[in-house]
Amino acid sequence: MLDHPRSLLRLMGIAATLARHDALSPLVAAGLLPRPLGMLQWFAKREATPSRPGQRLAQACVALGPTFIKAGQLLSTRADLVGETVATDMAALQDRLPPFPFAEVKATIEEAFGCPIDAVYRSIDPVPVAAASIAQVHFAETIDGELVAIKVLRPDIESWFARDLRLFALIADSLERVRPDLKRLKPRLVVEQFGKDLRFETDLRFEAAAAAELAENFVGDPGFRVPKVDWRRTAKRVLTLERVAGERVDDPATLVETGRDPRKVMENAANAFFNQVFRDGFFHADMHPGNSFVAEDNAIIAIDFGIMGRLDRETRYFLADMLLAFLTGNYRKVAEVHFAAGYVPPDQSIEAFTQACRSIGEPLLGRPLQEISVGRLLAQLFELTKTFQMETQPQLLLLQKSMVVAEGVGRRLDPDVNMWTLARPLIEDWMAEHRGPLAQVRQQAESLLATLERAPRVIEKLDRVMDEMADGGVKLHPATVKALANALEQGRSKPLLAAGWYVAAILLLLLAMALMGA
Repeated sequence: MLDHPRSLLRLMGIAATLARHDALSPLVAAGLLPRPLGMLQWFAKREATPSRPGQRLAQACVALGPTFIKAGQLLSTRADLVGETVATDMAALQDRLPPFPFAEVKATIEEAFGCPIDAVYRSIDPVPVAAASIAQVHFAETIDGELVAIKVLRPDIESWFARDLRLFALIADSLERVRPDLKRLKPRLVVEQFGKDLRFETDLRFEAAAAAELAENFVGDPGFRVPKVDWRRTAKRVLTLERVAGERVDDPATLVETGRDPRKVMENAANAFFNQVFRDGFFHADMHPGNSFVAEDNAIIAIDFGIMGRLDRETRYFLADMLLAFLTGNYRKVAEVHFAAGYVPPDQSIEAFTQACRSIGEPLLGRPLQEISVGRLLAQLFELTKTFQMETQPQLLLLQKSMVVAEGVGRRLDPDVNMWTLARPLIEDWMAEHRGPLAQVRQQAESLLATLERAPRVIEKLDRVMDEMADGGVKLHPATVKALANALEQGRSKPLLAAGWYVAAILLLLLAMALMGA
């Protein structure tokens, strides 16, 4: 608990750093820090800070080190918690730290592979090309003559994260005890998931696997590329990838000067993002301009696969139905898909939620498509969570952040075109395949077939329950017994014709179990 002296001292030190940057107010307002700690800002000697609270909080996270930089990136996905303005400012948080000595890089590589560094790489540049909170990157050439980029974890980063995560867990536990109203935001679960994400990021084999999976999803797609993983030179603390080159995706002037086509680049980016989210349900969740480059043929080249998102099929269908309903002004449908998915508790008013959705959607209707931001629409929707007791949906929060970044890059490339317009053919084809009338019939058929596949197990369990009922003295009407026997016999010989009887058998099973329970 937070009454432990070391925990209190650590928390006070963090609060003092936040106070120096005048960054306590967003956290106090969100209920993430006790109000007495917020008074520290009145006594702290403040440093020169930016004007907006979110910018000041981002600056303080950098001062507090790697765990807080990552926590700041997490907060950038929580517009429901800190507000859209603060979340947007946190999204611009620069994950950069001073590099660590090359001697540490050499020691890490030699320990990972159990041999001298020159047995693995012919040469390696001692000056890193990038240094972030978790790792830094060096260019090198392998003994086979391949040009590569090597990512190496910071020394002791795992213990650093472990220490701060223990504190975060204590804070989350205290929040749920003293602020029951915050339980719907699942602070304990958020910290647990944050810890899992950090463990993934600090095992570079997982990042290598993510890169390989993403590359496999885009085999044959000329508009999106992923560097090849050098598995022979990859370990828990070292990742080796094919070296790639290109221009920054957010610099349209340079793209034009070097013969690239910003409109084609934007089309490739939009198509890649749509395919990752809807086609594959596996998307790069940190696709800021520093992690994406443009090849000479306008293809997007992605790097840094430490933060990836996944959406199951049901979530993708929810997202498609909800966005289509918003863009067509069908706010009742927006509300219905939220209730059907269980995102809004059933005790809430669907009429009131419909009205709230209208307040978000109406300002969009009639505006030029290039002015509509799906990412901002989702952010505003998530701000309704407190009013309607909606539980946090981490996968959608991560997607919303990714959408905002992608749309921002699109606006830099061409402010007169919306990225979703360029992806429209893909969107229409996907909607027809997955959400059209024929798709609905196919999905119902798949559901029925899945039920039929389970039928033998249901019948076997029903046989057992009926035997137990007989032993326990529970009797069924003779006509019911005869009908059930016929269903069982037809189910064994003609499964498709007996589908209706299977449903009846399942209902009888539930009734029998209820009687036995009574």
